[in-house]
Amino acid sequence: MPEIRANGLTIGYDVLGAGPPIVMLHGGGSSGKADFAAQQALFAKAFRVHLPDARGHGRTRWDVAGGFTGEHLVDDAIGFVDALGLETFHVLGFSMGAMTALQVASRQPERIRTLVVIGITTHREPRSSVARRLMDPDRIERQDPRWAADLGRLHDPVQGAGAWRRLLPAIAADVAGQPLLTPRELHRIDAPTLVAVGDRDPFAPVDHALGLKRQLPDARLLVVPDCGHEVAAEQPGLVNKILEGFYRATEKAATRRAAARSSPAEA
Repeated sequence: MPEIRANGLTIGYDVLGAGPPIVMLHGGGSSGKADFAAQQALFAKAFRVHLPDARGHGRTRWDVAGGFTGEHLVDDAIGFVDALGLETFHVLGFSMGAMTALQVASRQPERIRTLVVIGITTHREPRSSVARRLMDPDRIERQDPRWAADLGRLHDPVQGAGAWRRLLPAIAADVAGQPLLTPRELHRIDAPTLVAVGDRDPFAPVDHALGLKRQLPDARLLVVPDCGHEVAAEQPGLVNKILEGFYRATEKAATRRAAARSSPAEA
């Protein structure tokens, strides 16, 4: 399990496969290995897959008492790809990771080969209210002890016993207060993009996903039927098929974007 220094952190990550680089950013409270378990084998056939743990998660040690904001996560992601020497890259993000991916793509659009965002809205609500309710540690321990145990196994070895009980409220607080992307910022994202959402996602209603798709210059929308927030885990067969088609259809455009900035060795 490699580590790399970036943005003042020692970021733990997994890497597999060979090919063009893709960075996969996980959701709040989770990890890349967990959120994208059903995609790793498929992606490793076509990409060099990078699965970093966000600060305060898994193997990337961070005490949220020192602050936890979406801006931190964006700086961390950019620092991560810089430390790896990735001039351009594909990026896929889920939930918290999708917001990070959108922010990275808005800030540095010329580096993005393609963008996939799953389960995200650029509106404050209902994302903030749902996060506040679901990320309440007392509720989790009372109503969902299995998740509490999973959180402990994932985070305790590096972050310290019970660190997840501080992490989740910090994530919810950031969702409630983080600056929202403007239409002008979204319009900077000119890479081929797929916006994916479950038709029963409590965080990101379908009409919000449609609105996001309409604000991006080169975007497609996937609405996954009979599905909640975690579409990649709940409907992996369908999602993987759509992702394969998306990457095939955008391969030439992605290669052109890479060639515009990348070294011959990386492109």
